[in-house]
Amino acid sequence: MYDHPLFVQTLSAFTHTLLRTYDTQTMLEELTDRVSAVLDLAGSGVVLAVEGHLTLASAMPTAVADLERLQEQEESGPSWDAFRTGEAVAVADLRSDEHGWGSFRDGAERLGLRAVAAVPMELGEWCVGALSLYAAEPREWPEEDVAAATVLADMATGYLVNASKLRQQEQLAEQLQTALDTRVVIEQAKGMVAVAEGITVDEAFARLRRYARERNLVLRSVAQQVVSEGLRP
Repeated sequence: MYDHPLFVQTLSAFTHTLLRTYDTQTMLEELTDRVSAVLDLAGSGVVLAVEGHLTLASAMPTAVADLERLQEQEESGPSWDAFRTGEAVAVADLRSDEHGWGSFRDGAERLGLRAVAAVPMELGEWCVGALSLYAAEPREWPEEDVAAATVLADMATGYLVNASKLRQQEQLAEQLQTALDTRVVIEQAKGMVAVAEGITVDEAFARLRRYARERNLVLRSVAQQVVSEGLRP
Protein backbone atom coordinates (compact mmCIF):
# COMPACT_ATOMS: atom_id res chain seq x y z
CA MET A 1 0.00 0.00 0.00
CA TYR A 2 2.49 2.62 1.25
CA ASP A 3 5.46 3.19 -1.06
CA HIS A 4 8.21 4.66 1.12
CA PRO A 5 10.82 5.25 -1.65
CA LEU A 6 8.18 7.10 -3.69
CA PHE A 7 7.21 9.07 -0.58
CA VAL A 8 10.83 10.22 -0.16
CA GLN A 9 10.97 11.21 -3.85
CA THR A 10 7.73 13.13 -3.41
CA LEU A 11 9.07 15.04 -0.41
CA SER A 12 12.12 15.98 -2.47
CA ALA A 13 9.95 17.15 -5.36
CA PHE A 14 7.78 19.18 -3.02
CA THR A 15 10.86 20.82 -1.52
CA HIS A 16 11.93 21.96 -4.98
CA THR A 17 8.42 23.24 -5.62
CA LEU A 18 8.67 25.48 -2.55
CA LEU A 19 11.74 27.14 -4.05
CA ARG A 20 10.01 28.07 -7.30
CA THR A 21 7.63 30.92 -8.07
CA TYR A 22 4.35 30.29 -6.27
CA ASP A 23 1.78 28.46 -8.39
CA THR A 24 -0.81 27.15 -5.96
CA GLN A 25 -3.04 25.39 -8.47
CA THR A 26 -0.18 23.38 -9.94
CA MET A 27 1.01 22.51 -6.44
CA LEU A 28 -2.45 21.24 -5.44
CA GLU A 29 -2.73 19.16 -8.59
CA GLU A 30 0.68 17.65 -7.87
CA LEU A 31 -0.42 16.94 -4.29
CA THR A 32 -3.47 14.91 -5.33
CA ASP A 33 -1.48 13.08 -7.99
CA ARG A 34 1.48 12.25 -5.76
CA VAL A 35 -0.45 11.22 -2.65
CA SER A 36 -2.52 8.86 -4.81
CA ALA A 37 0.67 7.27 -6.14
CA VAL A 38 2.42 7.05 -2.77
CA LEU A 39 -0.57 5.37 -1.07
CA ASP A 40 -1.86 3.44 -4.10
CA LEU A 41 -5.25 5.17 -4.01
CA ALA A 42 -8.19 5.23 -6.36
CA GLY A 43 -8.03 9.01 -6.09
CA SER A 44 -7.72 12.00 -3.80
CA GLY A 45 -9.04 15.51 -3.46
CA VAL A 46 -8.32 18.83 -1.79
CA VAL A 47 -10.94 21.25 -0.53
CA LEU A 48 -10.02 24.69 0.77
CA ALA A 49 -11.89 26.92 3.18
CA VAL A 50 -13.29 30.14 1.74
CA GLU A 51 -15.05 32.20 4.42
CA GLY A 52 -15.71 29.03 6.42
CA HIS A 53 -17.08 27.07 3.46
CA LEU A 54 -15.13 24.21 1.88
CA THR A 55 -14.67 24.51 -1.87
CA LEU A 56 -13.15 22.01 -4.29
CA ALA A 57 -9.60 23.03 -5.24
CA SER A 58 -8.18 19.91 -6.88
CA ALA A 59 -9.18 16.27 -7.37
CA MET A 60 -8.35 13.25 -9.45
CA PRO A 61 -9.96 11.40 -11.14
CA THR A 62 -13.29 12.97 -12.20
CA ALA A 63 -15.28 10.62 -9.96
CA VAL A 64 -13.51 12.00 -6.91
CA ALA A 65 -14.14 15.57 -8.06
CA ASP A 66 -17.86 14.76 -8.23
CA LEU A 67 -17.79 13.33 -4.73
CA GLU A 68 -15.91 16.33 -3.36
CA ARG A 69 -18.50 18.64 -4.92
CA LEU A 70 -21.22 16.61 -3.20
CA GLN A 71 -19.52 17.23 0.15
CA GLU A 72 -19.27 20.90 -0.74
CA GLN A 73 -23.00 21.08 -1.42
CA GLU A 74 -24.11 18.99 1.55
CA GLU A 75 -21.53 20.45 3.98
CA SER A 76 -21.13 16.90 5.24
CA GLY A 77 -18.57 14.15 4.77
CA PRO A 78 -15.06 13.18 5.86
CA SER A 79 -13.48 16.40 4.59
CA TRP A 80 -15.90 18.48 6.63
CA ASP A 81 -15.32 16.34 9.74
CA ALA A 82 -11.53 16.65 9.40
CA PHE A 83 -11.82 20.40 8.82
CA ARG A 84 -14.17 21.00 11.74
CA THR A 85 -12.39 18.82 14.28
CA GLY A 86 -8.78 19.22 13.19
CA GLU A 87 -8.46 15.43 13.44
CA ALA A 88 -7.86 12.78 10.78
CA VAL A 89 -10.89 10.72 9.80
CA ALA A 90 -10.54 7.12 8.53
CA VAL A 91 -13.28 4.73 7.41
CA ALA A 92 -12.33 1.23 6.30
CA ASP A 93 -15.68 0.39 4.67
CA LEU A 94 -18.32 3.01 3.90
CA ARG A 95 -21.05 0.34 3.71
CA SER A 96 -20.69 -0.32 7.43
CA ASP A 97 -19.90 3.25 8.44
CA GLU A 98 -22.10 5.07 10.94
CA HIS A 99 -20.88 8.64 10.53
CA GLY A 100 -24.22 9.71 9.13
CA TRP A 101 -22.87 10.81 5.75
CA GLY A 102 -25.93 9.52 3.92
CA SER A 103 -25.59 11.41 0.65
CA PHE A 104 -21.83 11.09 0.62
CA ARG A 105 -21.93 7.35 1.31
CA ASP A 106 -24.51 6.80 -1.45
CA GLY A 107 -22.50 8.91 -3.86
CA ALA A 108 -19.30 7.01 -3.07
CA GLU A 109 -21.02 3.68 -3.70
CA ARG A 110 -22.37 4.86 -7.05
CA LEU A 111 -18.85 5.88 -8.02
CA GLY A 112 -17.30 2.59 -6.88
CA LEU A 113 -15.45 3.98 -3.86
CA ARG A 114 -15.53 1.94 -0.66
CA ALA A 115 -13.00 3.42 1.79
CA VAL A 116 -12.09 6.98 2.66
CA ALA A 117 -9.76 8.95 4.90
CA ALA A 118 -9.32 12.70 5.33
CA VAL A 119 -6.66 14.77 7.04
CA PRO A 120 -6.96 18.44 7.95
CA MET A 121 -4.68 20.93 6.23
CA GLU A 122 -3.64 23.11 9.12
CA LEU A 123 -0.85 25.29 10.38
CA GLY A 124 -1.01 25.84 14.12
CA GLU A 125 -4.61 26.72 14.90
CA TRP A 126 -5.30 27.80 11.33
CA CYS A 127 -7.07 25.13 9.24
CA VAL A 128 -7.20 25.95 5.53
CA GLY A 129 -8.95 22.82 4.25
CA ALA A 130 -8.67 19.05 4.02
CA LEU A 131 -7.03 16.33 1.95
CA SER A 132 -9.22 13.30 1.18
CA LEU A 133 -8.01 9.81 0.26
CA TYR A 134 -10.15 7.25 -1.57
CA ALA A 135 -9.89 3.50 -2.15
CA ALA A 136 -12.00 1.36 -4.47
CA GLU A 137 -12.02 -1.58 -2.03
CA PRO A 138 -12.49 -1.79 1.74
CA ARG A 139 -9.21 -0.74 3.28
CA GLU A 140 -7.74 -0.28 6.68
CA TRP A 141 -5.83 2.97 7.05
CA PRO A 142 -2.56 2.14 8.86
CA GLU A 143 -0.98 4.86 10.94
CA GLU A 144 1.89 5.17 8.45
CA ASP A 145 -0.60 5.88 5.63
CA VAL A 146 -2.28 8.65 7.58
CA ALA A 147 1.09 10.00 8.72
CA ALA A 148 2.41 10.14 5.15
CA ALA A 149 -0.72 11.93 3.96
CA THR A 150 -0.46 14.35 6.88
CA VAL A 151 3.14 15.24 6.03
CA LEU A 152 2.20 16.00 2.44
CA ALA A 153 -0.85 17.99 3.58
CA ASP A 154 1.33 19.97 6.01
CA MET A 155 3.82 20.83 3.27
CA ALA A 156 1.03 21.92 0.96
CA THR A 157 -0.50 24.02 3.75
CA GLY A 158 2.82 25.75 4.38
CA TYR A 159 3.07 26.47 0.67
CA LEU A 160 -0.43 27.98 0.59
CA VAL A 161 0.15 30.09 3.69
CA ASN A 162 3.47 31.42 2.39
CA ALA A 163 1.92 32.19 -0.99
CA SER A 164 -0.87 34.10 0.77
CA LYS A 165 1.61 36.06 2.87
CA LEU A 166 3.68 36.88 -0.21
CA ARG A 167 0.58 38.15 -2.00
CA GLN A 168 -0.36 40.24 1.03
CA GLN A 169 3.12 41.74 1.07
CA GLU A 170 2.91 42.44 -2.65
CA GLN A 171 -0.48 44.09 -2.23
CA LEU A 172 0.84 46.21 0.62
CA ALA A 173 3.85 47.22 -1.45
CA GLU A 174 1.54 48.12 -4.34
CA GLN A 175 -0.65 50.19 -2.03
CA LEU A 176 2.36 52.00 -0.57
CA GLN A 177 3.77 52.70 -4.02
CA THR A 178 0.40 54.03 -5.17
CA ALA A 179 0.24 56.29 -2.13
CA LEU A 180 3.76 57.59 -2.84
CA ASP A 181 2.99 58.15 -6.52
CA THR A 182 -0.20 60.00 -5.57
CA ARG A 183 1.67 62.24 -3.15
CA VAL A 184 4.26 63.13 -5.82
CA VAL A 185 1.57 64.12 -8.33
CA ILE A 186 -0.33 66.17 -5.76
CA GLU A 187 2.83 68.00 -4.68
CA GLN A 188 3.60 68.81 -8.31
CA ALA A 189 0.08 70.08 -8.88
CA LYS A 190 0.16 72.24 -5.74
CA GLY A 191 3.37 73.88 -6.88
CA MET A 192 2.12 74.50 -10.43
CA VAL A 193 -1.17 76.02 -9.27
CA ALA A 194 0.61 78.17 -6.67
CA VAL A 195 2.99 79.59 -9.28
CA ALA A 196 0.31 80.05 -11.95
CA GLU A 197 -2.16 81.77 -9.61
CA GLY A 198 0.31 83.65 -7.42
CA ILE A 199 -0.94 82.02 -4.22
CA THR A 200 0.66 79.98 -1.45
CA VAL A 201 1.11 76.23 -1.69
CA ASP A 202 -1.44 75.73 1.12
CA GLU A 203 -3.98 77.85 -0.74
CA ALA A 204 -3.31 75.90 -3.91
CA PHE A 205 -3.89 72.63 -2.06
CA ALA A 206 -7.16 73.92 -0.63
CA ARG A 207 -8.26 74.96 -4.11
CA LEU A 208 -7.45 71.51 -5.51
CA ARG A 209 -9.37 69.77 -2.74
CA ARG A 210 -12.38 72.06 -3.17
CA TYR A 211 -12.39 71.53 -6.93
CA ALA A 212 -12.30 67.73 -6.49
CA ARG A 213 -14.97 67.72 -3.78
CA GLU A 214 -17.41 69.95 -5.70
CA ARG A 215 -17.18 67.68 -8.76
CA ASN A 216 -17.03 64.40 -6.84
CA LEU A 217 -13.60 63.63 -8.25
CA VAL A 218 -10.61 61.86 -6.75
CA LEU A 219 -7.94 64.34 -5.71
CA ARG A 220 -5.25 62.40 -7.55
CA SER A 221 -7.14 62.62 -10.85
CA VAL A 222 -7.50 66.40 -10.46
CA ALA A 223 -3.79 66.70 -9.68
CA GLN A 224 -2.96 64.56 -12.72
CA GLN A 225 -5.02 66.87 -14.91
CA VAL A 226 -3.16 69.86 -13.52
CA VAL A 227 0.22 68.28 -14.25
CA SER A 228 -0.56 66.61 -17.58
CA GLU A 229 -3.35 68.68 -19.12
CA GLY A 230 -2.77 72.17 -17.78
CA LEU A 231 -5.91 72.33 -15.65
CA ARG A 232 -6.04 75.35 -13.37
CA PRO A 233 -8.83 75.09 -10.78
